[in-house]
Amino acid sequence: MAATPAPLSLSASTLPARLRVAGPAAAAAAAGRPRRGRMVVRAKIREIFMPALSSTMTEGKIVSWTAAEGDRVTKGDAVVVVESDKADMDVETFHDGIVAAVLVPAGESAPVGAPIALLAESEEEVSLAVAKAQELAKGGQTQQAPPPSPDAAGTPPPPPPPAAEAPVAAAAPVAAGTKGVATPQAKKLAKQHRVDLAKVTGTGPYGRITPEDVEAAAGIQPKPKVAPSAVAAPPPAAAPAVGAVPQAAVLPPVPGATVVPFTTMQAAVSKNMVESLTVPAFRVGYPIVTDKLDELYEKVKPKGVTMTVLLAKAAAMALAQHPVVNASCRDGKSFTYNSNINIAVAVAIDGGLITPVLQDADKLDIYLLSQNWKDLVKKARAKQLQPNEYSSGTFTLSNLGMFGVDRFDAILPPGQGAIMAVGASKPTVVADKDGFFSVKSKMLVNVTADHRIVYGADLAAFLQTFAKIIEDPESLTL
Repeated sequence: MAATPAPLSLSASTLPARLRVAGPAAAAAAAGRPRRGRMVVRAKIREIFMPALSSTMTEGKIVSWTAAEGDRVTKGDAVVVVESDKADMDVETFHDGIVAAVLVPAGESAPVGAPIALLAESEEEVSLAVAKAQELAKGGQTQQAPPPSPDAAGTPPPPPPPAAEAPVAAAAPVAAGTKGVATPQAKKLAKQHRVDLAKVTGTGPYGRITPEDVEAAAGIQPKPKVAPSAVAAPPPAAAPAVGAVPQAAVLPPVPGATVVPFTTMQAAVSKNMVESLTVPAFRVGYPIVTDKLDELYEKVKPKGVTMTVLLAKAAAMALAQHPVVNASCRDGKSFTYNSNINIAVAVAIDGGLITPVLQDADKLDIYLLSQNWKDLVKKARAKQLQPNEYSSGTFTLSNLGMFGVDRFDAILPPGQGAIMAVGASKPTVVADKDGFFSVKSKMLVNVTADHRIVYGADLAAFLQTFAKIIEDPESLTL
């Protein structure tokens, strides 16, 4: 008899449709739990957002939709392929449902956090999802229209009286049917000024709520960017100087030239290289005799071991003895000592550059490292690397020796303490301690390091250890 209340409680909480035919008592119970009713309604149509596939990703490009509109998907199914700044990755759905509307078609981009599709819980909600998609599309058009219109010019006069801005903020909830995603800064400002984000209409891409939207809703004066232009106008000498800088940065077009925009990966490489210029780096070169290493390579080459793997293994063994070179400076005021030695190796691929990572290179033998490296290169060329397979490096190796390059300097990657540039091994006349001459193979290694954490003596000691391992490489096979 005690089992009777259980099904009643279950149906009351999870099957709201039955409450309407269960009499006044059930209706009262339903009225006592309004929040649960709302949650069930909201859950019927879910948004699929553009995910952040890496720490540096700000927007993603839709490569292709593996699930078309009308397809039923289950939790864990891949629904879309997204091109991040490093690789193409399958994005899975976290819910069961039907792909009701695709908001961002293949070939187009969207910022991280923006909705890219709508997922309906059942066929009954598909039409509602389509209607919501149309609302989102209209909302994006209306948000793009105001900026160019003269309405923006009409906004500056009313700012003095905050009461004039209050109606503007009050009118926003009417158009706030398209619930945008707020940026982190916007959320922070909303918390500081006690602004309800649900009542704010976003003017950013895809209805995203920006800090300016929150400031407008809070009755804060618009950006004083208009004032500086007015102030800069009186002094004619200052205005040309300010204008000259942007003109110098943007070079005039070359007649007959074709401008090709960066791919997502090339844009990420450009950003990282510019960021690297802010690090106080220094460079140290070191010549190393490679006769014995060449002999070892000829022995293990038939087993699939590459020279890159031998160099990565030697670097990892040397880093184990000099952990400061494997460290990094991430906040400008402290050392970050990494517990793992992960060697990132630069690989040129079609349309960019990527650094697959040999994780725990000091702990694995050269044969297992070679197998891992083969798999990583295959994934890299297919743009299928996972984030931890290209963003977890603690030290980078760049080898151009196979192209006959005898020496070069590498640019320090952000978030790492050092990068090694390896040139080709070439026959060189060498004099021993007794004054006898002989011909030996030598390669020149240049290391670029972050001078905030790695000093000259640290790098010199590391290179000495690395050279000893290369010149007597038997330890590489242990």
